[in-house]
Amino acid sequence: MTKEEFISSGLLELYATGIASPEETQIVQDHLARFPELKEELNEIEMSLENYALSQSVQPAPSVKEKLFNELFVADDKKAINEAPVVSINKKYPVPLFYKSIAAAVFILLIGSMVLNYFYFNKYHKTQNALDVAQQQLQQKEKSNEAMTHDLNVVTNKYAMPVVLNGTPHAPDALAKIFWMKNTGQVYIDPTNLPKVPQGMQYQLWGIVDGKPVSGGMIETSKGIYHIQKMKSFGKVEAFAITLEKAGGSPTPTMDQMIVSAKM
Repeated sequence: MTKEEFISSGLLELYATGIASPEETQIVQDHLARFPELKEELNEIEMSLENYALSQSVQPAPSVKEKLFNELFVADDKKAINEAPVVSINKKYPVPLFYKSIAAAVFILLIGSMVLNYFYFNKYHKTQNALDVAQQQLQQKEKSNEAMTHDLNVVTNKYAMPVVLNGTPHAPDALAKIFWMKNTGQVYIDPTNLPKVPQGMQYQLWGIVDGKPVSGGMIETSKGIYHIQKMKSFGKVEAFAITLEKAGGSPTPTMDQMIVSAKM
């Protein structure tokens, strides 16, 4: 049994409450010797049980003590069985073994209930955490699938005209691809092969329309996740270019920071 399997088995909880069987006690002691770090886990369980017991304790009303003593020890001399003497509550008498046994049984049941509650609460907590992780992973996969479907729809669109933007002397190995929709003028960009963006900077797309640069918007490259993105529509365009600008963009392109470009 590995350390993780042993922690999940619930044997530490049984050992902490003193109701583990001799076999279970031996298993726990063997694992404590094998994995010294389990002692910290055991200490946490004992502390949790103590806190739980304190939080669940209820202070009885003062009348309960008097009533309990009356029921247990005060007898009417006329109704006493076998002529039992009248017992005064002002004198101290030992508690009968029968009631001690009942108290011990109730205590054991209470501790057992606490252990089971603690054990199943841990099981529920771990299961809930695993479920949350699985749901997050599923949501991430769904988002990834949606992005891939969107990219595929753009690439396979019959009106999409691909335009490759090659690197400039500032970034000779850079590459980007434009998908220009001939029927609508919509522009999509695939920035996958652009260099990593320096901190505080952002890529900006430009279209040369009637000889003047027009911003096509900022390209999203956060967290290194690049997908085909819809940009501003230009209509008739003569060329495309991408520059590296300060985050948020610039009203005019910084020519010495042109990364890729292409003529139509």
